[in-house]
Amino acid sequence: MVSNRPRITRVLDVIEESSTVRSLLFKDKLCSKAKPGQFIMVWIPGVDEIPMSISIMRDDQAGLTVRKVGEASTALFNMKVGSMIGIRGPYGNSFNPIIGKVMIVGAGTGLAPLMPLLEILTNKSASIDMIVGGKTMEEFIFMDKIKEILSKTESKIVVTTEDGSYGIKGLVTDAILPILKKKRFDMIYTCGPELMMKKVFEMAQEFNLPVQASLERVMKCGIGICGSCCIGKYNVCKDGPVFDSSKLKEVKDEFGLFRRDHSGKRVIF
Repeated sequence: MVSNRPRITRVLDVIEESSTVRSLLFKDKLCSKAKPGQFIMVWIPGVDEIPMSISIMRDDQAGLTVRKVGEASTALFNMKVGSMIGIRGPYGNSFNPIIGKVMIVGAGTGLAPLMPLLEILTNKSASIDMIVGGKTMEEFIFMDKIKEILSKTESKIVVTTEDGSYGIKGLVTDAILPILKKKRFDMIYTCGPELMMKKVFEMAQEFNLPVQASLERVMKCGIGICGSCCIGKYNVCKDGPVFDSSKLKEVKDEFGLFRRDHSGKRVIF
């Protein structure tokens, strides 16, 4: 109940991640103690309230990472140091960090909820294979931070771009199969475009490997009341946003096939 209480805070720092992506740092003790994968509802005064993953947690501060796309995300992207925002949360479940050999697959701003997880896994996992994808080199975010974190443990980084401007040319999922043929993993974590995550899940099923995927849907309340974020029998805000293999199997008739817009109408991926 305490986390559901709206709080007003101000932007402490704005970090340029790319030409279209920025991270905003703010002070909030509840968010700084969130679990990896949880999200918050962010109110942009005079514009809207939208769900955002927590990408930074340190001391009594937290941060979110936003790409300017629509009206609300662009307004959030344009926030300056000292700008006021409202927050509720953290909400939802989280990734379950395991001890063992893990693979992390992320693309675009889907890397945001994976960053706190990566820091925890560095101290728990025997090895980490990080597969990162993007359309072009200019769209990549967090790469320096990823390399710094992974330098502390046995790790491997594979990068793909659709235009071949950085790393391997192709989709991020193109790089996974050769690795799965050579190495056995105890868990695969993923976040990014849903079609990408669906492919990751299908390949994991082929090799009988467990998956934890962070899903995204339209969220209006964030606490499981409005039902706008439903997928199958689940509400992503309350029963997710992290879905394990068993839940993904239950929603296979929707996962990676369609979502619902703000009016509830089905939209095909």
